[in-house]
Amino acid sequence: MNIGIDKIGFFVPPTALDMETLAVARGVEPAKYTIGIGQSTMAVAPVTQDIVTLAANAALSIIDDADRESIDMILFGTETGIDQSKSAAVYMQRMLGLSNRVRSVELKHACYGATAALQLAKGHIALNPSSKVLVIASDIAKYGLNSGGEPTQGAGAVAMVVSESPRLLVLDNETSLFTDDVMDFWRPNYEAYPLVDGQFSNEQYIRFFSEVWKNYQEKTHCEFSDFEAICFHLPYTKMGMKAFKPFLEEMSEEERERFTARYQEASIYNRHVGNIYTGSLFLSFISLLENSSVLVAGDRIGFFSYGSGAVGEFFAGELVEGFENQLHIAEHKALLENRKMLTVEEYEEIFMEVVDSSGEQTFTREDNSPVTLTGVKNHERQYTIK
Repeated sequence: MNIGIDKIGFFVPPTALDMETLAVARGVEPAKYTIGIGQSTMAVAPVTQDIVTLAANAALSIIDDADRESIDMILFGTETGIDQSKSAAVYMQRMLGLSNRVRSVELKHACYGATAALQLAKGHIALNPSSKVLVIASDIAKYGLNSGGEPTQGAGAVAMVVSESPRLLVLDNETSLFTDDVMDFWRPNYEAYPLVDGQFSNEQYIRFFSEVWKNYQEKTHCEFSDFEAICFHLPYTKMGMKAFKPFLEEMSEEERERFTARYQEASIYNRHVGNIYTGSLFLSFISLLENSSVLVAGDRIGFFSYGSGAVGEFFAGELVEGFENQLHIAEHKALLENRKMLTVEEYEEIFMEVVDSSGEQTFTREDNSPVTLTGVKNHERQYTIK
């Protein structure tokens, strides 16, 4: 049985900040952001966009009535949940017009949650071939104004429909996993922003990639030459290359150029969005598909997922005949190009607008997105679907 990704799409907030503008305001050489970490634009979520609205907007852009009839599971990966008890997945059932006969769960493990959801979805379809699973990755990365992590912030969501006989990517059965208890990035309940050991986290990312790739090789006898491209979790666009570089150096010049070209194509969207935690790997996959002119059916794509704390996984899939018909290139590029570019003052104002503990708020900021958060009443978030 072939199981994999049938549809995929993403959504980002309607506002963004140019990284050179931020660099000037922070007294930093712009190249430190645009070249050093490889970021050009940061997606900025106004208070009218939370992980639920981002997710709903992403999902609404890809699902149709046939999907609504077949989806019986919603798996929502996030590390910026809005409630300690209620799953963000539950909101999707109503907002997307899905059946009440659906299992809905929120999954958390830093940036790995959506990969876990994808693998769980695959198992569900294996047991229920006529079903479909909606997998969502939605996050808002905030580190604080003037913080060391500020230039790696971002916001957005990726939605995927997983099914039998997928029209985009068939997932392999073999994967490689590695878990180790490390404190590189975490956020206690009492902290508004994450606690990060940046250098240590980079080292762990690199170590985990080496661990899972070598184990994958032992299990499958595959080489990098068996793949057309490798997609990485990208907290910033230079991170994946740091882990890949030692392996690239051992390749022929032709292979090195091929993988480097595919890597650049796979990081274009991430460069203009920033870190979206659970969705970063899958945004990179969309970027590869929609910005490469050389991919063909039968090409194999490798994926490296990393979630701080930490867990890593290497898995792979094969592009399906006609996969290009499942893409939304014009819509995605318009989404990125039509965002309002903020001044630093506007960005800082938006940053400080949050859902507070009062339980009663009304948000009047203009937002023409299909789904928005309009306020809070009696501690219940109020959503509007246009």
